[in-house]
Amino acid sequence: MLAKANRITQPSDFRLAVRKGRRYSAPHFVVHVVTNNETDASRFGFIVSKAVGNAVSRNRVRRRLRSVAARELPGVEPSSDIVVRALAGSAQLEWATLQAEIAEGIDRIVMKA
Repeated sequence: MLAKANRITQPSDFRLAVRKGRRYSAPHFVVHVVTNNETDASRFGFIVSKAVGNAVSRNRVRRRLRSVAARELPGVEPSSDIVVRALAGSAQLEWATLQAEIAEGIDRIVMKA
């Protein structure tokens, strides 16, 4: 699980990342990244809409995304806000594919430390 300091919780921070951030599109996810000058911690947020599936499917996708984020967190540049938006079909992905798509998106946008 991600620590409180590593989670995006405010709607305004989600909006900022989605509207002003750099974007990487994968077949099942869109990764948005923006630099946050207010905090030194890297933060993750997740958007999983009803297009992904029912509540059980959405929560499963969200849990899996949090797990991937926890694995990627040590290599992410500090002060980065990363929002991952799940697209339809992401609930049926295998773990390796999910992890690879998110890792590639973060690698391409965020400079590794």
